[in-house]
Parts: sequence; C-alpha cells; structure tokens
Amino acid sequence: MTAAQPGRPRVAFFGSPAFALPVLDAIRERFEVVLVVAQPDKPVGRGLKLTPPPVAARATELGLLLAQPGKVRGNAAFEATLRDSGADVAVTCAYGKILPASLLSVPRYGFLNTHTSLLPRYRGAAPIQWALIAGETVTGTTIMQTDEGMDTGPVLLQRELPIEPAWTSLELADALATQAAGLIVQALEELDTLTPTAQDEAQATHAPMLVKEDGFVRWSDPAQAVVNRFRGVAAWPQTTAFLGGARLKLGGLSPTQGHGQPGEVLRADEAGLVVAAGSGAVQIETVQPEARKAQPAVVWAQSAGVGAGARFDLWEPQRA
Repeated sequence: MTAAQPGRPRVAFFGSPAFALPVLDAIRERFEVVLVVAQPDKPVGRGLKLTPPPVAARATELGLLLAQPGKVRGNAAFEATLRDSGADVAVTCAYGKILPASLLSVPRYGFLNTHTSLLPRYRGAAPIQWALIAGETVTGTTIMQTDEGMDTGPVLLQRELPIEPAWTSLELADALATQAAGLIVQALEELDTLTPTAQDEAQATHAPMLVKEDGFVRWSDPAQAVVNRFRGVAAWPQTTAFLGGARLKLGGLSPTQGHGQPGEVLRADEAGLVVAAGSGAVQIETVQPEARKAQPAVVWAQSAGVGAGARFDLWEPQRA
C-alpha cells in the first residue's frame, strides 16, 4: 500500500446511478480512488438481464477495485475490505444506503456526502424532485460529514444554484451533478481546514422517495403548482392524469391564462390542450394513452372526441 501524497487523500467512493459519474470522474482526476462501492447488479428490462449500476460499470471499465455488498450493516467482510483499501476518506454520492457507525469510523477522515440541496432543507432520497415540486427558484449542493442519521451531519461546504424556470428534474440533476463534482474536489483539497457547522434542526424539511401517485395531476391546485409537479416528476414517475378512468401521460406542461372548473377542458387547438386548474390553466403539448406512443395533444383530443367542456377526473392525494 502506497502512502497518500500530502494534500491528496486516498478516496473510497460510494455511489450507484449515472448521476454519480461526474463526481467519481472529478475525484479520479485529482485523487487516488482506492475502492469503488456500488449497489449490487439488478435485473433490467423485459429480459430481466442482470445489469450493473452505472458506477459499478465505470469502475470495472477503469480497472478500479469494486465492491457491491448486498448489505453494509453488520458486514464484517465488507468493513475489512474498506479498511484494507487504505482509504483516508470516503465520499458518498447517491449511494442509497444509511451507513452504520462502525463503517463511518474506518477512514480517518470519515465519510463526506454530496447532497443535492441546501441542507437542512430537503433531507432524504429525492431533494431535486421535491425542490421543483415546491416551486423553489434556488437550490444547491451541500458537502456534509456523514453521521448515522438521514442527511443530518454537519455541513462542510455549501453552494447555491439558481433553478432555470424551464428546467425539469432531468436538467436540474445534470446541473447539480456538475456542481457537486467541483465542490467535492474543493472539499477534499481543503480536508484539513474545513470547519463543520451543525445543521439547524428547526429549518429541516424532508424529501422522501417518490411514489407513482406523486405524478398524478392535482387539478385543484393552482396552474403553476401543477406545472411545478410536472417538472419535478419528469424523470419518474412522470405526469399522469385520468379521463373517464383511462390513464394518460401528459407532456410539455406550462401555465397559461384561462378559467373554469378544475380539470375542465377549455380548448383544444394547434397550440395544445388547455385545461383549467384551481386557478389559471395549464397548456399541454402531448398526451400518451396507455400502451401507445405520445402524440400532439390536439391530435389525441380529436381522435378521442375530447373538446371544450370535457372534464378530467379529479384525484385527491392520500398524502400531502
């Protein structure tokens, strides 16, 4: 095992999805990555082919030491792997598991987590999505010292990122991945001089993992809130509405002028389908019926016989 260069700690990287790849790549450019840890391979697609997560695939491609433990709590063999790697510090980015105290204490600098919100706001699995759903205009990246809680550790570095009005969760994730890559490199370079700052628990909010129902349109909400939800769920589960019980995926939502009963179709023309919300209206570019391809909303409306006065089903959430 070689000694770490001064100011260049050896890094163990924990991450799984494609979002984490820019962070891994940025770390590799400046530091020695002695271990990559990702979630186990999972069945993917209709053929259920066992497929490695993107981070695992990249580690294999680069010839990096890779571990994919099914569990990390109470896993003595994996703890030994981390210890034997000689990592001075571990970095987590969308790894997806809460780590036990026994593991957090293995590297001498502990674990640093890249979190895509301005902690303590939006702790949890889906900070990007819930920030958009809530209509935030600014978010950012936090580098925190990991503890046993859910994103509760002290803040080491934090940087804001303005949210462009047209961004969905896809564009915002790309921007935050780039920001996180730069900020974690800064944190690793300043590891000996960073000052931890405790989070203000009174300001904490939570961003739980999305469920399918989070993509269902709440027509009684104001038009901007309907559009904000569309932006937040763009990657998954996407925006779903119901008409006569039939499930429809909606695309290209934007707020517009209009007044009517929530869910009422105000017009269907070449510009799209306009549906009244709790206040204002929503313009819809595309509609995708089940088991069919997406099509221009006006084409769908004509073929389905949907015109002014039709009403989408109202759906009320079981959770806020």
